[in-house]
Parts: sequence; structure tokens; C-alpha cells
Amino acid sequence: MIVLTLRTDKPEAEIGLYEDGAELTYETWQAHRQLAETIHKKIENLLHSKQLTLVNLNGIVVFQGPGSFTGLRIGLTVANALAMGLNIPVVATRGDDWRTDGMQTFASGENQLPVTPYYGADPHITAQKK
Repeated sequence: MIVLTLRTDKPEAEIGLYEDGAELTYETWQAHRQLAETIHKKIENLLHSKQLTLVNLNGIVVFQGPGSFTGLRIGLTVANALAMGLNIPVVATRGDDWRTDGMQTFASGENQLPVTPYYGADPHITAQKK
């Protein structure tokens, strides 16, 4: 089983490919404000580095937060869109062991589509200015 992992909560984004829980390849890059522009190509290049395509994916594990509002939103949207389009399961986890926890959740057969972000606090999007 090939699983894609995504973490987009901070300026340095992370993606990885795992087969039956073992790391095949892993990459980080300074995404900053270009995350939405770069993430799709980074995923494609990572897959191609192992002679794989999107159709080879069996699932997705994504970091749920807390972290950057925009970064989490982009990563979770990509994970949900790929999972829905490819008809594969997606799970979201958080914490230092997010990959391990996600792999265990994925192995149990759970599908959390759609995954949602965990911001760690109430949003202050509409807070009044003083």
C-alpha cells in the first residue's frame, strides 16, 4: 500500500511516500507563500522519483494542525481533493508522531473524508477592530 503524507502548517512544507509503513522517499521545501503554487508539482515529482503516479496511491495521511491557517487550509484541501478524486481514504492527525499515528489509523481501515483542520484556538477572522 502506497501512502502519501502531507504537512503544510509551517513555512517549510513536508511530503513523503510510504509503502506498508516504510518510508520510500521524503522531501521538505521552503514553501512560504508559494505553497498553493508548488505543492502539486512537488507531489508529482515525488511520485515520479519512484516511478509512480497518482493512481498508485492507496491513501493519504495529512497533518491536521495546529499551525498556519492558510497552510493547513491548502494542505487539507489538497488531501481532500486527491482522496475524493482518486476514491482513496484520507486521515488527519496531529502531534509529534502524526505520521506514525496516521499510518496506524489508515491501517485500521478508517477513512475521515473530509478531513478538517485543527487550529488550536478559536478563529479570530471576524474579530472587531478596536
